Amino acid sequence: MEKTLASKIIYQGKIISVRLDDVLLDNGKQARREVVEHPGAAAVLAVTDQGEAYFVRQYRQAVGEELLEIPAGKLDPGEEPVACAIRELAEEAGVKPGKISPLAEYFSSPGFASERLYLYLATELEPTAVQQPEDEILHVCLLPLRDAVKMARQGKIGDGKTLLALLLAADILKL
Repeated sequence: MEKTLASKIIYQGKIISVRLDDVLLDNGKQARREVVEHPGAAAVLAVTDQGEAYFVRQYRQAVGEELLEIPAGKLDPGEEPVACAIRELAEEAGVKPGKISPLAEYFSSPGFASERLYLYLATELEPTAVQQPEDEILHVCLLPLRDAVKMARQGKIGDGKTLLALLLAADILKL
């Protein structure tokens, strides 16, 4: 296991910070680690009684393209992941779940980032007011869940959390 010798925040942003860690390796050598600190996020695959799922199409500056994603967002300070998932679903898709269950908890890129993602499956959906954040432009769409799972299996989903949620849900729902 690596032992941290020194740690310094070199960038503090609205969502992330970047930290440089000097570490001592088990073999006695020293190394430097660049770490992106992230508060964590929750994402939710919301499935209607008719077997359709809510998605958002959103341009992602980091990759330079529009992606098809499940509703998701970062955790607010002190917020429970399930509360974040419910909030994001309302903000982005305008629905609230009657039932929500965990699909997975994982690190998105543990080689350089601390972000922990919480995935949920939501059903028994009811309409609620949409409150899209002012700094995001989202296009909400409904797709048959079977079609979305097929897209995932064909490599047509470029977003990791969406891909994982679809494949896990397909297994649970026997699609």
